[in-house]
Amino acid sequence: MMAILGVFMSLAFILATANAASLGAVYTEGGMVQGRSHSVGLFRYMDVFQGIPFAAPPGRLQKPVAHPGWDGVLKATDYRNRCMQLNLLATDVVGSEDCLYLNIWVPQGSTVSSNLPVMVFIFGGGFLMGSSQGANFLDNYLYDGEEIADRGNVIVVTFNYRVGSLGFLSSGDAEAPGNYGLWDQHAAISWVHRNIKAFGGNPDNLTIFGESAGAASVNFQILSPQNKGLIHRAISQSGVALCPWAVNRNPRQYAEEIATKVGCPTDSGMVACLRMTDPKTLTLAGNVNFSTSPSEPIVHNLALSPVIDGDFLPGEPETLFGNAADIDYIIGVNDMDGHIFATLDIPSINNALASTSVEEVRALSIALSESRGIDAGIATFEEYTFSWGSNPSDTDIKKTVVDLETDYIFLVPTQATLYLHSDHAVSGRTYSYLFSEPSRMPVFPLWMGADHADDLQYVFGKPFSTPLGYFPRHRDVAKYMISYWTNFAQTGDPNKGESSVPVTWPEFASSGHQYLDIHNSMNNNSVKQMLRTRSVYYWTRVFASFPVIKKN
Repeated sequence: MMAILGVFMSLAFILATANAASLGAVYTEGGMVQGRSHSVGLFRYMDVFQGIPFAAPPGRLQKPVAHPGWDGVLKATDYRNRCMQLNLLATDVVGSEDCLYLNIWVPQGSTVSSNLPVMVFIFGGGFLMGSSQGANFLDNYLYDGEEIADRGNVIVVTFNYRVGSLGFLSSGDAEAPGNYGLWDQHAAISWVHRNIKAFGGNPDNLTIFGESAGAASVNFQILSPQNKGLIHRAISQSGVALCPWAVNRNPRQYAEEIATKVGCPTDSGMVACLRMTDPKTLTLAGNVNFSTSPSEPIVHNLALSPVIDGDFLPGEPETLFGNAADIDYIIGVNDMDGHIFATLDIPSINNALASTSVEEVRALSIALSESRGIDAGIATFEEYTFSWGSNPSDTDIKKTVVDLETDYIFLVPTQATLYLHSDHAVSGRTYSYLFSEPSRMPVFPLWMGADHADDLQYVFGKPFSTPLGYFPRHRDVAKYMISYWTNFAQTGDPNKGESSVPVTWPEFASSGHQYLDIHNSMNNNSVKQMLRTRSVYYWTRVFASFPVIKKN
């Protein structure tokens, strides 16, 4: 019996190998590229291209330009350097200025694929760090597109863009307007649109998706007139252009601070000097102060971010939603997105042996409300503590801090964006979600929900590629998210496509501003409506009614 089984397996392998479909060398606008192909299952294969240049090595504080091309066949078999950035401890610099490369995963069957939907991912990292491949553990890269491509039958693209000082420093005028990282993203999206047909993709069915700063970048890209006609669908996971950290309102001030750090003048010679400064020195000067407290929250230190430059972003984000009127859009947050920020501002949040004080919550409320003054800060504190009673538990206090930071930093701006997209939509559809699968971190409190970035492991199918690290319920979450995401990329409707889904996800505006609660045990009760309406009303109406405090 075993001998017969062995013969059968050998025959299956021979047949599969004989019928293996692969693109081989592909012609692009820069020249020929050769990736690698491998089997991902019976009669299923994956072509992988890593390190294809989509622009030339960029000039310092300048927009990207087209790559001059190459002779012969470019071996696209390894990730290239990330763009120059601070290391995780913000004590040194990693990466290179020569970093504008992308990676492509193309699923194949017994014949070479054609006309596939295309999904282009934009990584997060506070506009300060990150890369096209993401974090790596034993060659298991977070942003490996294979599981999405194989399970959803879509092409997946990831790419690098400039971050930190080299990507987002702005002089506040035409000399160095900023947004170089956004221009890099646009260059990558444009390259995909022009070249993806040669890889079997449909350039007229292109979805961009991203998380955190990458999610805000997705929003910026669909709002910018520069991308008209290039993008057809979009997904923002925990970040939008309206987030308080997404736009730098004082770029000149921050540029002068960096110039002073590196020994450049702050007058008319500043930009020329900055362009001649050693790039590592310039990157280190864009360091973030992680010494935060309730009265100095981390969200106020994220200054290297996009600016309203009159070019890529010709106006305030909320005025540009007409540009996204025909783009289908999924937007959502994690139910405790603010936890990662809250633990930096108030470390006792994660310490079961240390209590969090009422005074810390009051100080944080006032600090997050500083743009509207002390009266607004007191109103914020009262709004978030109204349900405490006279003797709140330590758990109640800690959860309040997480709710406060989640709402201010992520959830309320996301809800405002949902309304704006839905109100301006012509043919574009709008979908809202809340991701609530509890964090897998064992050191977190028992009441913990989904922290910031917890969704990424599921979207990229890690419970399938590293099964020993997960339970079956986690594979359910990954299956659901990949199915919704790739159906959406195929059809513009997350319910319709090649993959089955656990429950029908209604459009946001179809009846009562509905959203989908995504977790491991989804059913019809997972469709809900009016997400955190009291908090949304507070921030968008009550808080917004306080006069703006102008800084000196």
